[in-house]
Amino acid sequence: MEEYPPLASLSLTHVHYNPADRISYICAWLALVPQGLCIVYATLIWSNREIEICLMFAGQLGCEAVNWILKRYIKEERPREMHGKGYGMPSSHAQFVAFFSLTLTFFLLFRHVPHPTETHTPFTFFQRLLLSLVTLAFAAAVASSRIYLNYHTPKQVLVGCAAGAVFAVVWFGFTTVLRRAGWVDWMLDTRLARTGRVRDLVVQEDLVDSGWARWEERRVRRRLEEKKRR
Repeated sequence: MEEYPPLASLSLTHVHYNPADRISYICAWLALVPQGLCIVYATLIWSNREIEICLMFAGQLGCEAVNWILKRYIKEERPREMHGKGYGMPSSHAQFVAFFSLTLTFFLLFRHVPHPTETHTPFTFFQRLLLSLVTLAFAAAVASSRIYLNYHTPKQVLVGCAAGAVFAVVWFGFTTVLRRAGWVDWMLDTRLARTGRVRDLVVQEDLVDSGWARWEERRVRRRLEEKKRR
């Protein structure tokens, strides 16, 4: 009888939770947020080609690299109740969402200055602040879920949040220097960036309104042509 090699589980989306506990079930879905955000990153980069999103994603990858190094340097085990593999200090989920939420908050409050147009009024500063608070609260929920599911101790989650927050501050400062020194403009003028249609509009242009004026102009022109044909 032919023997097959033992199978392994791909732990990327393999989450342990208590099926009798609804909160545990919700926490299991929250554990998939980092993977979902990576899909959002890839989708936005492909569809919008915005340099700001590319820079944020580059920082997110850098933050993950720092987490990988810290885990293998500290070598602290996960809680005893956890059946998974790998080190637990610091929590990669907590570090991921802390960086994402804080970087998005810094962008919305300090870098994003959208101008109103004839067709759209962008979010006010208060609305952007409210959105930032919602993002931070959502990040806190993801981080807390790691404790509830016994994947990490509270200390591991707190250190992960701190590491993500520190890296977010450092990365935002770094990208600010790149912008003020003209390096971002230089990157956008390179042949590679122009071939990839990379642009820098989201700082002053609301994503909701992006391309809307051109679409409205095209739609009105098409309607007028249809009336003339009648």
